[in-house]
Amino acid sequence: MRLKIALGAVIAAVLIIQLIPVNRTNPPVQGEVVTPDSVHAILGRACYDCHSNETEWPWYAYVAPLSWRVADHVTEGREHLNFSTWSQYADEEQIEKLDEIWEEVEDGKMPLWDYLRMHSEARLSDQELAVLHQWTIDEQTALEQAPVDSLQTEMH
Repeated sequence: MRLKIALGAVIAAVLIIQLIPVNRTNPPVQGEVVTPDSVHAILGRACYDCHSNETEWPWYAYVAPLSWRVADHVTEGREHLNFSTWSQYADEEQIEKLDEIWEEVEDGKMPLWDYLRMHSEARLSDQELAVLHQWTIDEQTALEQAPVDSLQTEMH
């Protein structure tokens, strides 16, 4: 009898927590990062679910308590880096974020381990890592040289 009561309480709790609202919105894209197609494919597959306004919410994002974890990942990811608002970052901030992108990926911190468990397609090959690394270097260089180039143009 106690087992039935305990089981009933657990089932009731699981059902009740489903009523707790979770924010699963995708705000409009407001200035997406411009990249070569090869880089866009990597970012889209491995980063965009948490670091853009183009999140593809999986089935488990609708089942509490997993939904809480997924929504938290996306909220934190977008706050830290959002490719859908990339153009709103100042050049200096873009340079810093490019550096952080590579550091996080190189150190194996991104994509997150628990994301990779459910999304094995987000795992990056050595070739993809090289493409991503070169892109971050090229973008940083272009951003660092942009003010110098515009000043030189104005001086002539």
